Amino acid sequence: MTNSTVKKLFERMTIEEKIGQLLQISADFFQGNSAVITGPMSEHHLSLKTLYQAGSVLGVSGAKRVRAIQSDYLAHSRLKIPMLFMADVVHGYQTIFPIPLALTASFDPSVMKNASEVAASEAAAGGIHVTFAPMVDLVRDPRWGRVMESSGEDPFLSSVMAQAAVKGFQGEKPLTNEHIAACVKHFAAYGAPEAGREYNTVDLSEWRFREQYLPAYAKAIEAQVLLVMTSFNTLFGVPATANQYLMRDILRKELHFNGVLISDWDAIGELIAHGVAGDLKQAASLALKAGVDIDMMSFAYAHYLKKATDVDSNTKKLIDESVMRILELKDVLGLFDDPYRGISEEREAIAIKTHKNLASAQHAAEQAMVLLKNKNHILPLKQQQRLAVVGPAANTGEILGSWSWQGDSSTTESYISALRRHFLNVSYAQGCGFHQINLQEVQTAMKIARNSDVIVAFMGLPQSDSGEATSMTNLCLPKEQLTLLARLSELNKPMVIVVNTGRPLVLTDVDAESDAMLISWFPGSRGAEALANILDGTVEPSGKLPMTFPRRLGQIPVYYNAYSTGRPIQGDSSDNKNKYLSKYIDESNEPLYPFGFGLTYADLIVTDLRLNQKTITPNKSIHVMAVVKNRSDRDGLAVVQCYIHQKVGQTVRPIKQLIDFIKVIIPANSTKTVEFNLTSDKLVSVHSDLAKHIDVGEYIVMVGLDSEKVLKDTVFAKQNIGELYNDQIKK
Repeated sequence: MTNSTVKKLFERMTIEEKIGQLLQISADFFQGNSAVITGPMSEHHLSLKTLYQAGSVLGVSGAKRVRAIQSDYLAHSRLKIPMLFMADVVHGYQTIFPIPLALTASFDPSVMKNASEVAASEAAAGGIHVTFAPMVDLVRDPRWGRVMESSGEDPFLSSVMAQAAVKGFQGEKPLTNEHIAACVKHFAAYGAPEAGREYNTVDLSEWRFREQYLPAYAKAIEAQVLLVMTSFNTLFGVPATANQYLMRDILRKELHFNGVLISDWDAIGELIAHGVAGDLKQAASLALKAGVDIDMMSFAYAHYLKKATDVDSNTKKLIDESVMRILELKDVLGLFDDPYRGISEEREAIAIKTHKNLASAQHAAEQAMVLLKNKNHILPLKQQQRLAVVGPAANTGEILGSWSWQGDSSTTESYISALRRHFLNVSYAQGCGFHQINLQEVQTAMKIARNSDVIVAFMGLPQSDSGEATSMTNLCLPKEQLTLLARLSELNKPMVIVVNTGRPLVLTDVDAESDAMLISWFPGSRGAEALANILDGTVEPSGKLPMTFPRRLGQIPVYYNAYSTGRPIQGDSSDNKNKYLSKYIDESNEPLYPFGFGLTYADLIVTDLRLNQKTITPNKSIHVMAVVKNRSDRDGLAVVQCYIHQKVGQTVRPIKQLIDFIKVIIPANSTKTVEFNLTSDKLVSVHSDLAKHIDVGEYIVMVGLDSEKVLKDTVFAKQNIGELYNDQIKK
């Protein structure tokens, strides 16, 4: 359908039909293939006529059911405007990939893009048009449960992964039937709630918001994401869903977002609880004025906008704007040409959980796992070694992680099952549950451990302990698991600890008990096979931490790119010679494991940092080169990271900030030169006028395999660089 045809359709719509397009309902409104008013949903006082005018539905999937519901809906639609089907396809549809935090740990945007492509193709075959992903909220506090759905603590890494996810879900315009529309969320700063508590207040300066939190949203919009979702939280003192400055000035005008803005679940209704609206009618008015196009499940628009248009021409204008955006989205998806987007049970049967898709999920899991410790090269394990496998995470299919909506844990292979295929002599005893322990289980685990060469302990958290509404105050392993580890350590056997988690944990005590430690995250449908391939050495571990792992709970939030202070620590923060520095009196400032950290089996080091010139200009970049040396007899996979630090700026600068990275294979006993292109735009910072600028002066360039161990050199930005950059921005 052409844009002019969409406009002609729009001109034929009644005000009731227009308001209907702004309404999103849930799967609960459908029994079988028809819309119904029944049970608890009758409390919303909606008519069947209203339901048959609703523009979108969430949580319905399956080719047969979607096709039947769409057909029934169109039969009741005067203008035959198809309904949008939306769902949370976050890290896979039925083929489940590692959680997004783990995908980010791959430090490989192609892994994120491929995961999103597979998720899109399966979801599209299942009748989904829009996914509520990617979540690009910057997170520095692992107490917040939805950290598992994020890309971690770094603005640059989050931005790269945001673009990769959007491109993977959507493909190129116009969207094919193998792709779906992406919805970037949650705008804005949802990942910074006070105390890490879900739905809590966010209080950031606008300078910090623009400096660190806004970039990933901006990159997703630059990638032409088709929808944005509002966040639950307040920002600058106003709930996001009613925040005109945030939505109209920043999102629409500055970032040039022209797509559909949708509320989160009942977020418009929650404006009453926030205390900025006295009733649902006022809430509807505030949200519409802020530019929210679709009301997800508060029904404020359905009940109050018609009355408002009788007296307020501006309300009618705002409704018209929103309706046009929704119709244009439906047109981009091709729904006016084919309301079913080619779905059929036959297509669904051959498109979902294919061998190729499962292989992609396994590859992603292999790239995502992070080796934190490998004392005396205990890993990889040898096939003939006697393994004692213990722990609550060893014998369960519950390794998919939160938001694996269509995943099936009952058919997901467990770690112990995969290990028994890869190793000749494997004994198993659970030892304890995630939060339970008894003496008999411990004794059984001790018995098999005594007769083993190596103990492999699968510890961590159940998947129900991460995701939305799972904020935690204690990020240590449960005491029952620590008790089991303490008993096992008495045997003085080599111990490999695999940690199943959806967030950074305080692993100081666990680290002390281990000879090797591996973060498996929640690795998805083929996570067990991926883990076995890493433990037996078939696959080289290469994941890097996308978030800092704290040494103690009291350090949180702790992140690598903190701002410079007036009394910084120089050297070891445990030095007590000078009390009046920015440090703790009872613990080091340093984390247990820093951002970007992750070991390989190969012995890799970075040497010989070189620059082709020392001065950067607007038209001439600096080539930053370093040599990666493999001092071992096996091929290595290196994630080489490039950071900068601005010595003097108009505003304070981070002590380090990631500006680039590259993942390369380094053959055994060889070297490889890697190169980064340092362009002037990578020196941009937000000044006190809230605009972006480039400061002249000295910058430290750093290259390494993590954020702490780096080689350094100095470059200089010339006097006219800022003026030329500002001229480019104005143009």
